[in-house]
Amino acid sequence: MRANKPIIGITLDSEEPGGYSKFPWYALRENYASAVTAAGGIPMPLPHEVDLVPDLLDLIDGLVVTGGAFDVDPSLFGAEERHDTVVTKDRRTKFEWAMADGALKRDMPVLGICGGQQLLNVILGGSLIQHIPDSVQDCLPHEQPNPRDEAGHDVSVKPDTLLARIVGDVKSLSVNSAHHQAVNKVGPDVIINSVAPDGVIEGIEHPAYRYCLGVQWHPEFHISSGDAKIFDALISEARK
Repeated sequence: MRANKPIIGITLDSEEPGGYSKFPWYALRENYASAVTAAGGIPMPLPHEVDLVPDLLDLIDGLVVTGGAFDVDPSLFGAEERHDTVVTKDRRTKFEWAMADGALKRDMPVLGICGGQQLLNVILGGSLIQHIPDSVQDCLPHEQPNPRDEAGHDVSVKPDTLLARIVGDVKSLSVNSAHHQAVNKVGPDVIINSVAPDGVIEGIEHPAYRYCLGVQWHPEFHISSGDAKIFDALISEARK
């Protein structure tokens, strides 16, 4: 492993022709990369080439599975119906699944952010709420109306979890919120590490791995001091 500056793979979003280019294009918000850089890592964007997954895993020391304006195909967690709001990006999901599953099999540190957390939960055997307003009574506006670089609500951090050890002696964190889906049932042995005031699961982890962490918010925006610590811990583990 590269002890000084580990290489952190970051999954890209993908878009159809239009806007930036008349041809299909990849996208990555800058602060995903800058958060990795600030924590001491080297960000490496990952194109959706499933056949290259073993080679890409050989090149990186840790993985960030990013979010995006799309959803995990409900069939992947055994749902027989698909909510009208669900939009999928099947090639991206297939690639991210292969990367995350391969990274975990190597016990490589993996951080799932927003939709990345949701996919991580499904990979670990869990399921998702397909549309929060239809499933959670009196829910918070998890697609917050204010800008994403501001807090939308707080989450309570459960003690004796990896997240609690990372963020320090705090009982809650202020977080941003940009999702309409969430973790429903967690997979076997998966631990819930944080919850919103309305009961929506905001973070998961798996103790069988040295760093398998998912958060429903976007810590790359550094809303609280805990957000930077999440990336610091990722880089620390990637150095090992």
